[in-house]
Amino acid sequence: VLIMETELWPNFLRECKARQIPVALVNGRISKQSFRRYKLIRFFLRRVLSSLSIAVMQSEMDTERLEVLGMPKERLFTAGNLKFDAEVAGGLRSKTEEIRTRFGLDTGAPLILAASTHANEEEIILDSVKQLGKVRLMIAPRHPERFKEVASLIQQSGLSWSRRTNPPAPNDTGATVILLDTIGELPATYELAHIVYVGGSIVDKGGHNVLEPAASGVAVVTGAHTHNFQAIVELMNEANAIVQLPPLEGCAAGDEVAHVFSKLLADPAGRAELGRRAKQLVTDNQGAANRTIELIAPLISSKPRANFDSILTANAHTS
Repeated sequence: VLIMETELWPNFLRECKARQIPVALVNGRISKQSFRRYKLIRFFLRRVLSSLSIAVMQSEMDTERLEVLGMPKERLFTAGNLKFDAEVAGGLRSKTEEIRTRFGLDTGAPLILAASTHANEEEIILDSVKQLGKVRLMIAPRHPERFKEVASLIQQSGLSWSRRTNPPAPNDTGATVILLDTIGELPATYELAHIVYVGGSIVDKGGHNVLEPAASGVAVVTGAHTHNFQAIVELMNEANAIVQLPPLEGCAAGDEVAHVFSKLLADPAGRAELGRRAKQLVTDNQGAANRTIELIAPLISSKPRANFDSILTANAHTS
């Protein structure tokens, strides 16, 4: 059994142990918030962790936290984050070119892409765009059920706009705002943007995946709330490969976002370097999948009801 990240179900794990079914925690992650909560039930959690054959963690910090919580050190490994190995969606070239042509995205005005946005973020981004002058904005809401709501917000903004799901129209090429109200097309738009803002991060939703735009070599901006991708955002900050906004509230949020966008747009060389470093970071951190496979291979290849000690010994040799 392979468990991803932190899906630790005590009864399920206990039954696996009773049946001598090897269980590996893969791409393991213990956030700062979870660690704080887990420490309150450390005695109970130690028993839960005893049902794991091995734990393959994303970072040294995750490994250290799980050891503090009671996971035996000899069963702990660090392999990196599997998300760095996720393939950028392929076969999208024709879709990219279709969107580029329909909306005239190579005609001068820079494009800001607001990806995976949540409630209240669209208003902030729209407000910032109003302050910037000659730019274009594409908004891709995180949840499809909000497409109609976001369309109404754009309409109320007074900015000219177009909707991806509407039939092509002559005003598409001049619309200031484009609503990407489709599913599955977002990855095709990253390379069209000059700046990508990754949503769920100005509002406290934990943020969304910054790696896809980073892998496309585009300048990435995110808000302060990124605990869902904490390790990745920390790496990107250390490499100066992302712009992370401070905590924002109220009417000042639009002003701060506009300031950051304006600064990036005014510095093409700096923006390009930001994107280059982001893309290089993704490339440099790939390989977690192969390391993880090497660690769990003895579990997968072992016969049913295998002895855990022999599995751990095999893993020790592969690490």
